[in-house]
Amino acid sequence: MGKNKLARWIELGTFNNVFQPETSAVIGNDYPVKGTWKKEIFRNMNPLVLELGCGKGEYTVGLASRFPVNNFIGVDIKGARMWRGAKTANENKLPNVAFIRTRIEFISSFFDEDETDEIWITFPDPHPGEKNANKRLTSPCFLNRYRLFLKHGGIIHLKTDNRELYEYSKNVVLRNKLDLLKNTHDLYSESLPDDILSIKTHYEKIFLKDGLKINYLSFRLDKQKTIEDGP
Repeated sequence: MGKNKLARWIELGTFNNVFQPETSAVIGNDYPVKGTWKKEIFRNMNPLVLELGCGKGEYTVGLASRFPVNNFIGVDIKGARMWRGAKTANENKLPNVAFIRTRIEFISSFFDEDETDEIWITFPDPHPGEKNANKRLTSPCFLNRYRLFLKHGGIIHLKTDNRELYEYSKNVVLRNKLDLLKNTHDLYSESLPDDILSIKTHYEKIFLKDGLKINYLSFRLDKQKTIEDGP
């Protein structure tokens, strides 16, 4: 491990807005913060928004700056990347930001039923190829996990440079007759997107510089409906 990376790991452990449970503490178990985010962590009853696979946390911090009446939590397994977002939130004294270092597979260990209002999935690993479809964060496998803690009709957003992941996700939404709100395979083609979509992550800036198109879709998740795979 490089010197800078090690220093970031150490500093990350000093941030009071970061939660880093051992894997053994969340496999098949509820982590103590579950059900307590609004009352005990943020100390308000404002809406709770997640960014899954948050990387450096640009979207988490960007949204928190724009919407101070909401609470935002970034989730990722890469602590050295998460350090940047957590440090920025501390430097800017943003009280409505937190981060969890864990695998998304364990996400339901952290949130109680109806505890979250919205989910952002920003430039996740696309896991190309049909055999890897269940690993995608918009697969029925993961969407059914989100149903455990996302409010009925809660919105899920996906931004990705990967056309295969975008088309796959849109097909899952349409096949399960979910409410598709917006979708485009070229977000910046016609006009500037609204403020909430104009936040650019580190990787998005690289993708745009390389001439790649940014795909986006949003939809409402139905808590009462089990999300199923297609043929």
